[in-house]
Amino acid sequence: MASIAGTSIQYLKGVGPARAKLFASLGVQTIEDLLYLFPRRYEDRSKLTPLSGLKPGEWHTASGEILSKGGRRVFFNKKHVFEVEIGDGDARVQCVWFNQPYLDNYFHVGEKVVVHGRVDVFKNRIQIIAPEYEIISKEDEHLSMGRIVPLYPLTKGMGQRYLRKLVASALEHYGQALVDVIPPKVLERQKLKPISQSIAQLHFPDSEAAQEEANKRISFEEFFFFQVCVILRRMTLGFQKGVSHKIFPDMEKRFSKIFPFVLTRSQVKVIAEIKADMMNKRPMLRLLQGDVGCGKTVVAFFGCLVAITNGKQSAVMAPTEILAEQHFQTFLKYFAKSPFGNVRVALLNSTLKKKDRDALYEAIKNGEVDIVFGTHALIQEGVTFKALSYVVIDEQHKFGVKQRALLSSKGKNPDVLVMTATPIPRSLCLTLYGDLDVSIIEDKPKGRGEIKTYHFVGEQADGVYKRVAEWVVEKKTQAYIVYPIIEESEKLDLKAATDMYAHFQKSEFKKLRVGLVHGRLPREEARQVMEKFQNHEFDILVTTTVLEVGIDVPNANVMVIEHAERFGLSQLHQLRGRIGRSEKNAICILLGDPQTEEGKKRIEAVVKTGNGFKISEEDLKIRGPGQYFGRHQHGLNELKVVNPLTQMDVLEAARKEAVALVNADPQLTTHHLIRTTIHKRYPEYLERVLAG
Repeated sequence: MASIAGTSIQYLKGVGPARAKLFASLGVQTIEDLLYLFPRRYEDRSKLTPLSGLKPGEWHTASGEILSKGGRRVFFNKKHVFEVEIGDGDARVQCVWFNQPYLDNYFHVGEKVVVHGRVDVFKNRIQIIAPEYEIISKEDEHLSMGRIVPLYPLTKGMGQRYLRKLVASALEHYGQALVDVIPPKVLERQKLKPISQSIAQLHFPDSEAAQEEANKRISFEEFFFFQVCVILRRMTLGFQKGVSHKIFPDMEKRFSKIFPFVLTRSQVKVIAEIKADMMNKRPMLRLLQGDVGCGKTVVAFFGCLVAITNGKQSAVMAPTEILAEQHFQTFLKYFAKSPFGNVRVALLNSTLKKKDRDALYEAIKNGEVDIVFGTHALIQEGVTFKALSYVVIDEQHKFGVKQRALLSSKGKNPDVLVMTATPIPRSLCLTLYGDLDVSIIEDKPKGRGEIKTYHFVGEQADGVYKRVAEWVVEKKTQAYIVYPIIEESEKLDLKAATDMYAHFQKSEFKKLRVGLVHGRLPREEARQVMEKFQNHEFDILVTTTVLEVGIDVPNANVMVIEHAERFGLSQLHQLRGRIGRSEKNAICILLGDPQTEEGKKRIEAVVKTGNGFKISEEDLKIRGPGQYFGRHQHGLNELKVVNPLTQMDVLEAARKEAVALVNADPQLTTHHLIRTTIHKRYPEYLERVLAG
């Protein structure tokens, strides 16, 4: 049987060198990778809804023959409408797509098609708007009809039928070459089926029960290897020696008196946890979770002052220059004249001229700077610290484990605090981040107003803009209008934002002062626009997602999020957190027309709750862990099929086995296959750990 781990996907019949490049964007380079490319969902096409049984308002999967097709342009709004009529002998239904004239090339009269979407009624006719569709051919109908059918993640130039056929071929010729990497005794104890059988059932299940059992088997494997990594990393940290900081008795009291507000109960608790960690010889590695606007940054500054009073240095790393600068300005605001003496701070950003940057590098190296604020520029080769003992990494999900390690390597095992405003549900935190201690800020600062969230469809936009203009004038407040930026259509998105900015100035907001900021603006120009908005020289700011982190304008209490269906759930919650930062109540309006069940659920979740932990839980349910944790989190992205929320029992069983194995063999010297698999699946997460 041929080896599949090292066999390029190009050698599978039907691929070749050109198509192999398409697969690379899906993370598939070998035949083994293809077999581990699991379906994103399934359709039970053994029980399709007959066209006569389609019910308005419900989501259905149906099949029929293409009876007719055609495109037309609507006179009053110039929209292009493409319609396909399908029939199954008993009934007919219209499938409608807007502004997609190219679909005429895909549909041909007489072909069989499967469609999935929300059923509507228009002028007494049943129709499905913008359904997912798949043309069915006779040669591979056995893979696509009359059974539970897998639906895979795709990339441009690739269809479901093609991918399904390839996976079936790979299973037939290479399925038995799959190797069980979990030790035989563990497989036996946990009553787990062979990997080849489980992967076959995960792709083409014989029944729902068979699919669930296969899912459980793969989930156990994913959890098991992830837990081995986490436990090994934790064990390694225990052997490292860090900086044991001295903290004078009333430091917390003196720290809390600096602020013009009272610290919350959670903030006080977390400061005590950081204090205990920093006094310990073992280096701190702590995850600080808290909702948008809960005061995490203030807590992080406590550690900076501890380092300074011990004659050491601190680094604060943020994902964007705007956020890095905001942290820098916030620190100056509170600590320029603090009871802790003169604190020397610096901001490392891209606007520094070479001469100034070199001078700053020299000052950091000589210990003439106490705290450096910056982006990933802080981990560049030129930055050398004299005595780095405390590191803060904000919005940790935007950085990979490797970047975290690189900043830590700038000192001798410094204390590290990583912060996130994308909270992870409590039940998962210790298990998924077992190498970090976890702190949570649960309460918000007192005197904050309430944020109410509403959803309106695109055609109600004019009424929304009119109401926003009224609020801005009546309440003397300010408003954000946020547009999405999606990488694939960045030029179009920027054009939409800039065109609407010009339109607003002439129509809906012509009596108001409107500003525009987006990621392509020169940095200094963007900073000036933001400064003007903060000083209330603009009433309305049209912006792209550069707003997502770090803008703090207490008087801005209205937000409209355009095309809300194109944003992720946590992203919507993050954006909403930019308003309601004063005692005034705030209003967030989501404008959008979700066309998928997932999009609809995202909008509903944001409208329903303002609690970050509940939002995270919903997000994890909807997207699954791979996407939820982001591609930067190497290792976490390996969790392809598990759902930690619903599989805590599997997770706990896997963790128990992983603990037993690592305790018995901490260097994995007798578990060569596990060691090899970990290096392959988690190369960055486990960097330097196995070396002990």
